[in-house]
Amino acid sequence: MMMSNDADLLEYLPDLYDYGIQDFSEYHVKTEADILRELRIRWWPTVQYRVSNDIRYVSTPEMDPLKLDDTQFTRSAVFHCLSYYVLPQLSKFEPDGDRFGSMMTYYRDRYKEEFDLVLRDGVLYDFDGDSTITSAEREPQYFLRLQR
Repeated sequence: MMMSNDADLLEYLPDLYDYGIQDFSEYHVKTEADILRELRIRWWPTVQYRVSNDIRYVSTPEMDPLKLDDTQFTRSAVFHCLSYYVLPQLSKFEPDGDRFGSMMTYYRDRYKEEFDLVLRDGVLYDFDGDSTITSAEREPQYFLRLQR
């Protein structure tokens, strides 16, 4: 289960290999762990509450990452990987700023926007484990509703 790969990074930064780093696989693994952690914090508690009150589902206390559809997180993973892992390796962190520092800020903002869009659109999660995600299993997170 990989949310992004080097080819996805090259779609956004085609000259990425020109800076000396040729393999970003360890950063993709870290990015996936960060996205799963954010899902456990921001999305899973509200879904768990909804599922625990619905007698059709037998819920588990922990989110199963294998039941997620990875493809909907590809753009988020690319933006996260660039802003938190790849570009900091290239930046000089000068007081006046540099090209990579401004790119880090840009991609960090894009990551937050894209992740929020995924949450609002509805996270694709196979609750019943039948390898298909129905429209009933894809419910968006409503941000204007009081959640306790």
